[in-house]
Amino acid sequence: MRRTLRSGPGIACRTGPITSRATRWSRRWTRSASTARSSSPPFRCTSTTPAMRWRCNRPIPAASRSVRHDFPVNVLFWGNVDAGAALIDRHPETRFIIDHLAILQPRVPPAPPQPWADLPKVLELAKRPNAVIKVSGACTLSREPYPFPDIWDPLARVFDAWGFDRCLWGTDWTRAFAVVNYEQAVEPFLRTDRLSDTERAMLMGGACAKAYGWSPKKA
Repeated sequence: MRRTLRSGPGIACRTGPITSRATRWSRRWTRSASTARSSSPPFRCTSTTPAMRWRCNRPIPAASRSVRHDFPVNVLFWGNVDAGAALIDRHPETRFIIDHLAILQPRVPPAPPQPWADLPKVLELAKRPNAVIKVSGACTLSREPYPFPDIWDPLARVFDAWGFDRCLWGTDWTRAFAVVNYEQAVEPFLRTDRLSDTERAMLMGGACAKAYGWSPKKA
């Protein structure tokens, strides 16, 4: 996280969008010469405890400001998709970027017996036009050895429901290194014949540039 913040001034800031601090930071960043593009780390809504339900049901102060300044809000609600869907529905003008397929992912192997159990809910989320989804950490959901061939049928359903222009690829390898290393998280997407070159380009870069309104500067 520290490395990301140092290397990406004007792109990411560390804040919790439910707090007044988020409002102060978004005001400061949007007044500066750089433009804030997202909230990082994401707003979390990841359990069904009473405390988390209370938190997830509160208004997000940064949501209205994000609309005003046209930058998205990252949100993580794996294991609690219903609350996440309600959160998105409460802020129809806010652009949300959903982390990690909205599916609970393991930090250590093996994958759970039914790793894609929440997939129907994820497909339902695609009906919300103000949301896009990160296809990150997908390899950790595999129950087969590298190159994880069993991820492609469920991912095909994600791509069909969301469209490649709303799917942002990522490895999440800093969290998932105990399950897959960086190369193992990248190569299946580069080498698979389940993606056309056009689909791969959108998934592995184009959709991200579109969602965040940012692309690397040319040297």
